[in-house]
Amino acid sequence: MTDIAPEATSLGPDSTSSSRSESSLRVIRQYGAFNGLGLWTLYKREVGRFLKVWMQTVFAPVVTTLLFMTVFKLAFGDRGRLTGDFDGLNYNDFLAPGLVVMAILQNAFQNTSSSLVQAKFNSTHVDFLMPPLSPLELTAGFLGGAITRGLIVAVISAIGIEISGLADMSVVHIWPIIWFGMTSAIVLGALGAMGGIWADKFDHLSAVTNFIIVPLTFLSGTFYDIKVMQEPFLTMAHLDPFFYMIDGFRYGFLGVANSSIATGMWVTGGLSVVLTAGVWWMFRTGYKLKA
Repeated sequence: MTDIAPEATSLGPDSTSSSRSESSLRVIRQYGAFNGLGLWTLYKREVGRFLKVWMQTVFAPVVTTLLFMTVFKLAFGDRGRLTGDFDGLNYNDFLAPGLVVMAILQNAFQNTSSSLVQAKFNSTHVDFLMPPLSPLELTAGFLGGAITRGLIVAVISAIGIEISGLADMSVVHIWPIIWFGMTSAIVLGALGAMGGIWADKFDHLSAVTNFIIVPLTFLSGTFYDIKVMQEPFLTMAHLDPFFYMIDGFRYGFLGVANSSIATGMWVTGGLSVVLTAGVWWMFRTGYKLKA
């Protein structure tokens, strides 16, 4: 006992405080398998980013949707009646869910794509690469912001259409609205993230929007029943994944659809998984993000 005591006391107060500091540092640096605080911070950053300019990111898309509805309402009034799968339905009631989905698609894509392109352009992408966030947490944070923006615009647009009397937004089945609304936001948010990481300048991103996103959106049955199309365009429409998003979402309001809802669920669910994995891979490898 006498041999051990002097050695212990000889360490002195400096050694004790040094040991405590090292212990504190070890505790601070232990984030575990999941960094919940970091993920929540990234998500709040993404949501706060578009809410700061809500007139441009939320209000403007809602106004655009209502203008589309107003123009078609003035053009057709209550005279427009559909045939085929939607026989007897008012055209405006058919159109409204498609426009709401289009708002989800466009805003989810714009949120992640603009965020990542701006970060690369301003060389601020290190702000989310340096913190202890895993590739999965980065993917979840960016997609979470895209989903939030897309759904906020969609909900406000649907409420505006209903209150203004432009169309009847009565819900027939709630689960397709939730499923196809969420998967649509995930798919386009992931596409936006991949496009934002791939693009070296805003022109590249504009090319993706103008030559891929917009054509697939407008040719997916947003404004019309695809049964009016002739072959081979009818078959091509069934190869468009956006068609299943719009058709499934519309089914939740109208109770009828152009295609199998089960097929649409498989297509949109599978795309969500594949594209989310693609975003994860880009963050994992540092593709065009790390020198």
